[in-house]
Formats: sequence, structure tokens, C-alpha cells
Amino acid sequence: MGARRTWDVFCCVIDNHGDIGVAWRLSADLAERGEHVRLWVDDASALAWMAPRGQAGVSLVEWTDPAPDLEPGDVVVEAFGCDPPPRFVLRMAERESPPAWINLEYLSAEAYVERSHGLPSPVNVQGRMLTKRFFYPGFTEGSAGLLREPALMAARRTFDREGWLRELGLGVPPGERLISLFCYDNPALAGLLDVLGDAPTLLLATPGAAATQTCALLGPTLRRGGLRARLLPYLPQSGYDRLLWACDINFVRGEDSFVRAQWAGKPFVWQIYPQQGGAHGVKLHAFLDRLLADADDALAGPLRAVWLGWNALAPLPATLPPPGPWRSLCEGWRDRLLLQPDLTTQLLRFVAKTR
Repeated sequence: MGARRTWDVFCCVIDNHGDIGVAWRLSADLAERGEHVRLWVDDASALAWMAPRGQAGVSLVEWTDPAPDLEPGDVVVEAFGCDPPPRFVLRMAERESPPAWINLEYLSAEAYVERSHGLPSPVNVQGRMLTKRFFYPGFTEGSAGLLREPALMAARRTFDREGWLRELGLGVPPGERLISLFCYDNPALAGLLDVLGDAPTLLLATPGAAATQTCALLGPTLRRGGLRARLLPYLPQSGYDRLLWACDINFVRGEDSFVRAQWAGKPFVWQIYPQQGGAHGVKLHAFLDRLLADADDALAGPLRAVWLGWNALAPLPATLPPPGPWRSLCEGWRDRLLLQPDLTTQLLRFVAKTR
């Protein structure tokens, strides 16, 4: 085993939990594999519930202005293109052996990912050239893959669904489907609640926009037809993973929960972060084209319609896709993704090769 490296992971929290969620999972995974990580973050408040026990090998650095004047480690990772502080970059250039510099990009299924993954970008720092390299998560062999801890699938296989639900105080009668809801503000939610009310359903709404909208639409009884809802507390990342494992259908948003829903192998619907000019629609179709490449028309058409309706790109259908074929599709998709090396494994190899 090689010498333990020090990593500086930079994360700027914008307006949701996805950026810090991804940065924390990466940092914790690196530490579990023997690396030392300093996670620089400008707002660590979400980690109080996301990772209440912390992680041995990960230390938090409060990213203030001016930033702490620390000596750079062996590897610098800027999550989603957030530039490290200028003084820190200067100290990187001053080192006799500059650290490996990685730009961890956003996840996409678009074709440019394979073309761009691993490309260098020269950076002139007061006359000394550094090289930043782009690292693209993705769904194909030509990408960096997806975050997946080595023990994740073993934990998934031994998961005690009924026991975990009891710990949350949830009883699910036979025949009642269980659905998780994690979303941004979404005008399609009113229509979805009507659809879900057609059959016995327990909707588990996560804190934030999902819970707020559910309360507003269902009123104090939190019921409509065959639908009843429960408002969940904030769950740590490990608890959220288990929520996805426990449910029959998962509505997820952003990047982190999107990836975790795929590892769950359960039917899921993704609300992509809206972008100006409709760029999010292109990204959504690119993923659906991959997911549904081998699906028959009886599933592909209804599933694409639900995803587009949930993302306000088309009317929301009045029914959900057939559960059996939908579940088989998601299990098969997960199994194909498991054939790829995970992102952290690829990152460790990439750094060892390029530094």
C-alpha cells in the first residue's frame, strides 16, 4: 500500500444539499481507504445532520475570506469548479512538487463527458505553469463512474427493511406501497398526489420543499384518497440510503440522491436542477436515452412521460409505469453500473498516474 496522501477538497455550498453531499461522500470514502482529507467548506451546517458522527481521517476547514493560510497537500480537488483561494493556488505553485489538481465536474450522461474526462487545463500562476485536470463522473467506461463505497452493496443486500421502518416508527400494512419524496419546488406535485391517491400509498416526505409542499397540498390530515403522508426528520446520509432501499418508488433531486437511487435498484424519478435555456432538458433526455436503451415501448414511453412531466417538460401522466417491469429495468441498470470501477477507485488511480 502506498504512502498516505493529504487531500484538500474544496466545496462551495450554493443553495441545496447536493454539493456538500457529494463532497462529504467523496471525502469520507477517501478517508475510509486510508487517505487524509481536509474538506474546505464555506457552510458546513448541513453536516450536523448529514454526517453527525463525522469521519475519522476527515477534518473540516472553515473556508472564510480571507481563507486560512495552510500548506497545500498532495492532491487538490475543487468540487464543481469552485476555485481554491488565490493564495492557496500560489502556494501550490511554490511547491517543488506541485499537488495533483483535479476539477471534479457535474454528473452528466451527455456524450461530451467521455471526450472531456481527464483532459488537462494549463494554469499560469505568476509565471509557473500548473496543470488542472477535469474529472467527469458518468455512466460509461470512458467516464469516472459514480461514487460507491466498497461496502455499500453488501449493506444493501443485508438490509432489514421492516426493522429499519420500525425504528422510524413506521408501520406499512400489506398492499400499501411506500414512496419517498425529495424534490425542489415542483408544480407537478399536485398532480402526482392525485395519481398516488388512486391506490393505498404511504408517502414519506423529506424536510424542506418536499415536506412544505406536501403539507400545503394535503392539509392538516396529510391524506387524499388512498394516500397518506408522513413528514420525515433529517436523516444522515446512511439513513437516506436506507430510505431509498426501503421504498417501492423514490422521487429524487439533484445529483447525490440521483446516484444513490440508482444504487438502490428501485424504481425512481429524477427532478433535475432547472437551468436557463432548457439545458436541463437536454441532460435529462441524455440520461433517459441510456436508461431506456433496451427497454420495450410498453415501459419506455410511459416512463419517459412521467420523468418529463415531473420536470415540467410535458404534462404529467395520470398513471405511473407498470411496477414489475420498472423494477426489473432499474435492477438491470444498477447491475450494469456495478461492472464499472467506482469514482473513488478511479480517482486514486488517476492521481497516482498523473502526479
